[in-house]
Amino acid sequence: MTFKEALKSKDFVITAELSPPKGVDLENVLRKADILKGKVDGVNATDNQVAVLHLSSVAFCALLAQKGLDPILQTNCRDRNALAIEADLLGAYALGIRNVLAITGDYPKKSLHHVVKPVFDIDSVQLIKLIKDMNKGIDFAGEPLVGAPNFTVGGVVNPGADPIEGQIIKLKKKIDAGAQFIQTQIVYDIDGFKKFRDKIKDIKVKILLGILPVRSSKMAQAIQNIPGVHLPKKLIDRIEKAKDPVQECVDISAEIINGLKGYIDGVHFMTLNNVEVIPEIISRI
Repeated sequence: MTFKEALKSKDFVITAELSPPKGVDLENVLRKADILKGKVDGVNATDNQVAVLHLSSVAFCALLAQKGLDPILQTNCRDRNALAIEADLLGAYALGIRNVLAITGDYPKKSLHHVVKPVFDIDSVQLIKLIKDMNKGIDFAGEPLVGAPNFTVGGVVNPGADPIEGQIIKLKKKIDAGAQFIQTQIVYDIDGFKKFRDKIKDIKVKILLGILPVRSSKMAQAIQNIPGVHLPKKLIDRIEKAKDPVQECVDISAEIINGLKGYIDGVHFMTLNNVEVIPEIISRI
């Protein structure tokens, strides 16, 4: 079953994220991809995640497809103008990639040597519309394509943003532009997410809950710095006191997902490539 078919037919859809390496040694990450086979409906390939160089997400998606996984191409607005994005999307489709997640992209940070210039020719809402127009056989300039792709396109939302109203307005714009699924930022606050979900009861596309299993107290503290992500102190305390922090992260992740079963249409795992915990979490939900 493809990711597109899962969105249409399954009550609960599962995706996971893999980041290609900063280099060309793919042995380790492709071994991790094997762990996800038969466990998830789609695999996101990140696109220069956190504004750091990685192997091309288009190339990585093609490799994931060769291994029998259904890749979801993350495409950001930071690194390319509209023309380059369109060219990459056409190339991706020619390589068998059928799913795209449209994101704005993290702003680049100053390195020791230089500052990478951000592009942001378009934003994520415009990117979604661009992809839907390409599906109709029209490019960004309104000119016809020689053969149209047929992408399934999605967007993202941050349920923990404060104030949340801006996120909800943009979410509805993304859906109006053609988004067919939504993956959320990391969620640990069950009650907070329920309140957010109640505010968007009219949303009909599938909402996949973002989950990042926390493997240590140091990682828990670092996560607190992500905008819109609230990790309750009681969970940090559990991780700090746990004899086996990795098993504790599995327990917590399963509890969060099960606690939100009536509010979500699936889950999206972000594990920083530590996908080994995903099969057990899935078995618990």
